[in-house]
Amino acid sequence: MAEVAQPLAETQARRLTYCGVCTLPPEYCEFGGTAKKCQDWLKDNHADLYQRLYSEDAISANLSTLSVSVQERVAKDAAKKEAKAAAAEARDAERRATSKVQIKRVERNKRKHVSVVTGLEVYGLENKKVAKELGKKFATGSSVTKSAAGIEEITVQGDVSEEIKEWLLEIHGKQIYESNIEIIEDKKKKKGAAEP
Repeated sequence: MAEVAQPLAETQARRLTYCGVCTLPPEYCEFGGTAKKCQDWLKDNHADLYQRLYSEDAISANLSTLSVSVQERVAKDAAKKEAKAAAAEARDAERRATSKVQIKRVERNKRKHVSVVTGLEVYGLENKKVAKELGKKFATGSSVTKSAAGIEEITVQGDVSEEIKEWLLEIHGKQIYESNIEIIEDKKKKKGAAEP
């Protein structure tokens, strides 16, 4: 028996649009906390989709199916979510403005030094990724360890504290400002030295 070849149906790839603010599809932006910002972004970048979702006709058609009490509850929930997201964003911005990235130059032996970097997680940087990038950049050993206080820190072999500062400003300058980076020199006390 001969098999008859069926013509394959041509499949079409779908192009999805994702919000530039909350990274959800625009239909689901209302469930995030930044609905107003998402609407503004959608209006600027995808006007046709904005009209389909947020035009007067679309909103009135969607609201007409809801009862008055449900409409009020939806409006209250949206306002609460937006206020909560705005407060969280303000807290993060304040925390970033006041926190410092510390780069310590620690003396190991007579002429051997390591550079220890702390405080990057506040700026949304992952210590392991940064440690790997620093190891490649300076062609040296680099690792993430826990300090005695329980804080994760990046240890880079060598006296490269100034170079790390320059690299952070060059690569992550949009997130970290120069005023938020401080270099600390940590020297071991010599034995037998007279104290003043």
